[in-house]
Amino acid sequence: MKRKKVFVSGCYDLLHSGHVAFFEEASTHGDLYVGLGSDRTIFSLKNRKTINNDRERLYMVKSIKFVKDAWINKGSGIIDYLDEIKELKPDILFVNEDGDSRAKKDLCKQLGIDYVVSKRIPKDNLPSRSTTNLRSKSIIPYRLDLAGGWLDQPYVSKHYPGPVITISIEPTYDFSDRSGMSSSTRKKAVEIWGYSLPVDDPEKLAKVLFSFENPPGKKEISGSQDSIGIVFPGLNIMYYDGEYWPNKIESCHEEDILFWLEERLHFVPLNPRASGYDVLANTNINTENAKALADATFSTWEAIFRKDVTEFGRQFRASFEAQVTLFPNMMNEEVLNTIELHRHKATGWKLSGAGGGGYLVFISEEFIPEAIKIKIRRKAGTD
Repeated sequence: MKRKKVFVSGCYDLLHSGHVAFFEEASTHGDLYVGLGSDRTIFSLKNRKTINNDRERLYMVKSIKFVKDAWINKGSGIIDYLDEIKELKPDILFVNEDGDSRAKKDLCKQLGIDYVVSKRIPKDNLPSRSTTNLRSKSIIPYRLDLAGGWLDQPYVSKHYPGPVITISIEPTYDFSDRSGMSSSTRKKAVEIWGYSLPVDDPEKLAKVLFSFENPPGKKEISGSQDSIGIVFPGLNIMYYDGEYWPNKIESCHEEDILFWLEERLHFVPLNPRASGYDVLANTNINTENAKALADATFSTWEAIFRKDVTEFGRQFRASFEAQVTLFPNMMNEEVLNTIELHRHKATGWKLSGAGGGGYLVFISEEFIPEAIKIKIRRKAGTD
């Protein structure tokens, strides 16, 4: 009987016993073929160089007895193996829990490939290992502003009050620095608390973090939505009226809403913001433009709770366009080209953070190539 073909793909830079156990488990389903991300692809996604170059990684993976063959994937992005998987025609795509995503499931459905998630069982009493855990110094979350970003700055909300909507994101993916995911605020949280957030009132913790990031005398004050978005779990809306701290914060922990959002958010990586990037060099801050941002953000919040993906996408995009009207430097040619590439599958899109690079977030019910899927952090005891 002809053995099935099993395909796996990954970086496999810090090769460890967890990788070998993963290969062994995958090989129980058939002949194992491994695609490795190139040095170029990994740098574009992670904004860091590999410890071992792709030739070294390929040599090590090919030397493992459970592997029938291996190669460096020729594509780019999260799913960098489209050409290879079409040529190999595997029976199974085998992934670990960290790599499990709707995008990969949709791809397998399109190509008629079985999709199997590893049980991640350590070999013979060896400790459980994953590269994410080995690299990770902290499980402190990231944050994304879904709509309204900039209204947390008094120089905007003094013209017209309005909300900012954020989600707290589990660190299942190593987001790049200077990418609009509050990595600088997250680093300050690590300085204060280390591995994880303490158990305490979230507003108290957010105020501690905001104060630590913005000591007396700091010239440019980071908006408080960064601290709040990291510390408060779930989906949050905060209301600003010309002050650095919001006058009200509301949170949503409804599982059906959070899951609905996760399934429709797609993060497409861009290059990080350039070191000389200055979003404040060109601005159009006035009452009319601040009101447009506030109105679109309120409408975004309402569409989420109606689970209306068309209206959610439309208002999500309207909020982004209002941001760009206020701060035109947010846009560049790479952003425009990436929007054009995926807009036919999306109902809306926006840049993460202050723009200039980072990630383009698309709202879609369809598979978007190269997109990263995220997990929203749940309130303790609700997941």
